[in-house]
Amino acid sequence: MLMLRFFRHRFRRCFCTTRSLLGNDTVTFIATQLSNSTSVPEVNQVYAHLLRTHFLIYNPAPFNWNNIIRSYTGLQAPHNALRIHVFMLRAGVLPDSYTLPIVLKALCQCFYIKLGKQVHSVAIKLGLQSNEYCETGFISLYSKAGEFPSARMVFDENPDPKLGSWNAIICGLSQGGLARDAIHVFVDMRRRGFMPDGVTMVGLTSACGSIGDFNLALQLHKCVFQAKSVERMDVLMLNSLIDMYGKCGRMDLAHKVFVTMEERNVSSWTSMIVGYAMHGHVQEALECFRGMREAGVKPNFVSFIGVLSACVHGGTVQEGRYYFDMMKNIYGITPQLQHYGCMVDLLGRAGLLEDARRMVEEMPMKPNVVVWGCLMGACEKYGNVDMAEWVAKHLQELEPWNDGAYVVLSNIYANKGLWKEVERIRSVMKEGRLSKVPAYSLTTNSD
Repeated sequence: MLMLRFFRHRFRRCFCTTRSLLGNDTVTFIATQLSNSTSVPEVNQVYAHLLRTHFLIYNPAPFNWNNIIRSYTGLQAPHNALRIHVFMLRAGVLPDSYTLPIVLKALCQCFYIKLGKQVHSVAIKLGLQSNEYCETGFISLYSKAGEFPSARMVFDENPDPKLGSWNAIICGLSQGGLARDAIHVFVDMRRRGFMPDGVTMVGLTSACGSIGDFNLALQLHKCVFQAKSVERMDVLMLNSLIDMYGKCGRMDLAHKVFVTMEERNVSSWTSMIVGYAMHGHVQEALECFRGMREAGVKPNFVSFIGVLSACVHGGTVQEGRYYFDMMKNIYGITPQLQHYGCMVDLLGRAGLLEDARRMVEEMPMKPNVVVWGCLMGACEKYGNVDMAEWVAKHLQELEPWNDGAYVVLSNIYANKGLWKEVERIRSVMKEGRLSKVPAYSLTTNSD
């Protein structure tokens, strides 16, 4: 509160002084105040003064409204930004080609697709739907909302899309799991004479990594060097190459890219750690994490997912516990579901079923099917009937349609010679009309 009072007093004094001294430069001063605001309360204070002084009534140009909306959007306050946009419309001020891209960015932050469709209607009425930045915003919004037919329709309606629109549809399809569609769009883009840039290649390498096509990866690597001739080889593009080679199983090539980097950020190190862990290179993953810390790069929550996954593959319980505590106590990172899942899997594989159960019970969030599946796999591996029954109960509550828990529990009973229990489980499955789904099984991790 004291800080807010100080800012309110400072702004009121600066605003009055500047208005009296600069006259027509007030608009510039307001824009500067908004751009210099580093928190939502500060923007709130500026906006409050604009209301009290009727600034937006005397200066109703979209430029002034845009500055407020942009400030809120830049501070990850999309609801505030959208509220200002509504006030702008109610004041009778129509959005321009600068307003809509900012509003669309705010909509992407909160996935408000219904309002996005209304904004799209406004854009069509104002003839702004084909504006490069508006079009890119609509494609990104529909893609993030999973409405790919709508995103593709926006893209296809423009007979002459710019590079930004190509990038938006490629990245949208890639992030939405439609990797092959993204690659087909890229091929079409090249046929029409467009040169890719860094954004294009990041989207494409991500798509290639998701399908694990090594031959395609090599071709895309060549395209990355073509993009380099247009702009410098930035860290983001190189990180995407590391991630792509890691997902394709070629950590040797990922390492070659990594060692040639002049600048490495947390994503660079994390991509290497996760890649090594994914393919069971335990010591390399842990050594990379050690090098990351020695380089003074602070790991994030994804880095620790990679480290803990490596510990799971290596069966190193003590190291897993050490890194789990390090994450909380040294780096202040709150463990997420994935971290708990790794620890439950690690403890379960090592036969520490009671410790794994305690970990599940102490989780601040509800365990998902994967966590329960890891514990069920450990119960099957070590023949723990009592815990298997406890786990099966929770699995059935989460997925009553899935017979996997019954099948695994039946196997545990059979291995223990408890044939009456096996018959009971089969009767339960028959009465519930549950049968083994072809090509589907419970997620367990028993080796």
